[in-house]
Amino acid sequence: MSEANLVSPDATEPERAEEAALRPRQLSEFVGQDTVRKQLSLVLQAALGRGRTPDHVLLAGPPGLGKTTLAMIIANEVGGALRITSGPAIQTAGDLAALLSSVQEGDVLFIDEIHRLARPAEEMLYLAMEDFRVDVMVGKGPGATSIPLPLPYFTVVGATTRSGLLPAPLRDRFGFTAHLEYYTTEELATIVTRNALKLEVDITEEAASEIASRSRGTPRVANRLLRRVRDWAQVHGSGTLDEEAASSALDLFEVDKCGLNRLDRAVLDAVCRRFGGGPVGLATLSVSVGEEAETVEEVCEPYLVREGFLVRTPRGRKATMLAWQHLGLTPPPEQATL
Repeated sequence: MSEANLVSPDATEPERAEEAALRPRQLSEFVGQDTVRKQLSLVLQAALGRGRTPDHVLLAGPPGLGKTTLAMIIANEVGGALRITSGPAIQTAGDLAALLSSVQEGDVLFIDEIHRLARPAEEMLYLAMEDFRVDVMVGKGPGATSIPLPLPYFTVVGATTRSGLLPAPLRDRFGFTAHLEYYTTEELATIVTRNALKLEVDITEEAASEIASRSRGTPRVANRLLRRVRDWAQVHGSGTLDEEAASSALDLFEVDKCGLNRLDRAVLDAVCRRFGGGPVGLATLSVSVGEEAETVEEVCEPYLVREGFLVRTPRGRKATMLAWQHLGLTPPPEQATL
């Protein structure tokens, strides 16, 4: 699997090469997630020392924190090929069987969104992960027979943003489970500085901190903002990424000091101005901002709730005092206690 397949399929060829180049290739280069990094290093070193393939690995956590990057690193560390697929892409047991038939000894099979596997494929994966074989049905009806086909030893790396949706039998087949946490501003500033060097642009410490502070604790967001600041510095600035370039570029792209984007502010504005601070139901809120309910719930709300701008109640969403202050509004007396 080429590195170009590790990035968005909608990206242009230069963008694909650039995104792949920003990814660390070894655990020693991976910034943040210190506990996970140490645990994973132990698992890989022990397996290599025994001359065995590592146990299957489950990576859980919000999007953009490095699950695909860690899968790539695992493949590099063990010297195997990385094969990438996703839960929604495997609709039948036949889809999975075709994929497993091409796996070689020591390969790493990365399954993104593994919680969305179809049930027949999931049951086949149980057997492949535990016994390294698949059962192929030959014939139909009463005369059908099951022929076991052995598989080479390989490692499954599963990634999920919804670990609670994983069936217990599947979760139990992973020898190591890691939960990735959001990054600190300092960790993101380190990532931004390193990646600026890879992009061959100069960046000041202040600019790196400015980008990091608006990146929502997520390296994927930090890398995207870094590229936009680079664009601004190239067109409007001196080419050097300084604090002025960072602030001007991020303001232009409507990312404020707290990392809130246009949609985040629209959600807060709707809750505060149109619904008096709430509570307001998700369906009503999504219609008021012109977005799908899933987008509001899965893209905006996690960050707004985590940062204390919004709270979920049995009756709906409510704005906190922090949200009113961020919008420069005065809350009604009955809302001033949140």
